[in-house]
Amino acid sequence: MPRVLVLCGGQGTRLKEETEFRPKPMVEVGGRPLLWHIMQIYASQGFRSFVLALGFKGHVIRDYFLNYRARTADFTFVPGDGGGVTWHGDLDIAGWEITFVDTGENTPTGGRVRRASRYVDGDVFLMTYGDGVADIDVRALLAYHRRHGRLATVTGLKPVSRFGVLEADGEGRVSRFREKPRLDGMVSGGFFVLDRRVVEDLDDDCVFEEGPIERLAEKGELMVHPHDGFWFSVDTYRDYLEINRMWDAGERPWKRW
Repeated sequence: MPRVLVLCGGQGTRLKEETEFRPKPMVEVGGRPLLWHIMQIYASQGFRSFVLALGFKGHVIRDYFLNYRARTADFTFVPGDGGGVTWHGDLDIAGWEITFVDTGENTPTGGRVRRASRYVDGDVFLMTYGDGVADIDVRALLAYHRRHGRLATVTGLKPVSRFGVLEADGEGRVSRFREKPRLDGMVSGGFFVLDRRVVEDLDDDCVFEEGPIERLAEKGELMVHPHDGFWFSVDTYRDYLEINRMWDAGERPWKRW
């Protein structure tokens, strides 16, 4: 299975209420980091080898996983000579392989991909960001990428407008009102499949979503895989409150595990 590269280095400045002391991917949803949810989406479909591109407060992510069992499992502790720890129950991330890569605190996204790519083997790898969840079929996305044979595939979706949309005539008479409809154009859902050759066009100072993606599109090497299901990006404090409201209410369409 291809490895999954997750960009975890951003500062999350628009979520400063939660990111003052931890990186954005460690913001909690239902008591677990958002990053854990993203990794579970992949792991539940058989993709269990991860490369985490760390940056801002990356030590928080390292410490969380290095102490994962003590944080999440039941255990019996017997202090003193001859004592020790007995763990109870199965580990819910058993079978995962996680490589932690310091890609620099202020490195842009293209630079993070380039610096972390030395731990990515194989002809293709999966890439996403540490702030978005979806009920995406990763196997279908990968199969589509292998069929078309281009260098890159991005998941495309039609976002829902944050506002009601009015249609009016020249005199200001409203002929139609749509409350928060899906917009016509597609945007990037942030779930990519990339040929390893894409890394050759990256440098430490590039923004992946600008020059590199634009050049791939100009060369006809970027394909889109439409996603009509659920997608949610935690970009602001309002988003943070909403995704936790959904979790608490049992509305968890991204939970495939």
